[in-house]
Amino acid sequence: MSRWTRWWPSGLSSRRSGLARVVLANTSARVAAIVGLAAATIVVAQVGGPADVGVYALLRMIPGLVGVLAVGGLPGALGYFLSEPRRSTPRLWPTLFAILACGSVLGVLVWLVATPLLASTFFPGDSTTTIGWAGATVASQLLLTIGKTSLQGLQDRRGGDLVIAAEELAFLPCYVVPVALGVHGTPALVVGLLLADLLVAVEAWRRVARRTGWRPGLHALHGGPRTGRPRADLAREVLTYGVRGQVGGMITLLNLRLDFAVLGAMAGPAVLGTYAVASKYAELLRLPGTALTWVCYPMLAGMRPDDASRQARRLVAPALVANLVAAAPFLLLAGPVTNLLYGHRFDGAVAPARVLIAGMLLGSAAGVASGFLYGRGRPGLNSWALGLGLAVTVVLDLLLIPAYGVMGAAVASTTTYLLADAALVWLLLRVSDRTAGQAGEPTTVPAPT
Repeated sequence: MSRWTRWWPSGLSSRRSGLARVVLANTSARVAAIVGLAAATIVVAQVGGPADVGVYALLRMIPGLVGVLAVGGLPGALGYFLSEPRRSTPRLWPTLFAILACGSVLGVLVWLVATPLLASTFFPGDSTTTIGWAGATVASQLLLTIGKTSLQGLQDRRGGDLVIAAEELAFLPCYVVPVALGVHGTPALVVGLLLADLLVAVEAWRRVARRTGWRPGLHALHGGPRTGRPRADLAREVLTYGVRGQVGGMITLLNLRLDFAVLGAMAGPAVLGTYAVASKYAELLRLPGTALTWVCYPMLAGMRPDDASRQARRLVAPALVANLVAAAPFLLLAGPVTNLLYGHRFDGAVAPARVLIAGMLLGSAAGVASGFLYGRGRPGLNSWALGLGLAVTVVLDLLLIPAYGVMGAAVASTTTYLLADAALVWLLLRVSDRTAGQAGEPTTVPAPT
């Protein structure tokens, strides 16, 4: 048995597939998604230039953030509540669907109310009507995201990987359709995003239904939860966990994208488009860490505390070494890859990309730490570490972006990434040292009598 295989607990996969194989599959799916995103960015850049690239980046970020906040961090809670034995909780699925439906409506309404502010701040070249219609992507992104994270929580790793890749790959053909019909600019981007979300969401939920054994007309789901009225007590528990975790998720998104917002507001979409190219290239190095988080999260959630601690600690060092080794070619290829894919109009993205790569060096080790904290029911600690990084992000963005533009944003983000990732690793080592940590033990909410 290989060293990698020993890291994967028995009973969770076949003997021949170890953690390395699972993480590689998930990383490959994320690479495919990045390739799809890069291809879409190239086409958008050719059709509409850097300004449309900046609008595309904002439309991928802001509706998703609004939606996840509206459902109280539900995506981050699914890995916990869909792990064994919690997935057998009575009326779990009706409760989850109710949260999704109410959150979708709330998110769209919030977007519509904020449309004038959004249009004037981030989309000055577009009408409020166009930006208002973009609010539909709040609901479509939520439907897709909940389907994807449900597959991950149910440990349908192949299905989850398929959706991860498809959600980015689907945009380009969906964007080409309105462009071919003579629609350009932000309206074409909105239509493309909406169509892509809905197409991939259908496949995600089809796989969820197959995984759970749910069929139209049946009154039970595999594992015990029955259809019926949502449970208020269970909704509170899911939302409590979700909000605790979503503080960290929101902070992660802000750490990754606050520089986008500040740079877009101060310098305009064209400058933001250049920075988006640099950021997306550098974030390729963070893919293994993200994969480790979402592979380790459901795996460790179903393990005993001492076993989970031991497995997580054993992963940190090799994850860190692998990331350091992978960083070298990323640094060397930043210039050639950017010029090959985007042309000389985006030469200004090369130097920021190299700075951002330095900020990704601890990403894989931090990915293990996040998966451990989520899996042991301690999402608040994850949020605490990321909150430290956000405080630094806000200060450095406001100090450096006005003076140094794109390069200031890159330096601010790199500092934030390193600080937050180091804090996560420290928390993993500290929490896993405690042998009496029963606070994170799994719980199943009983049905009300």
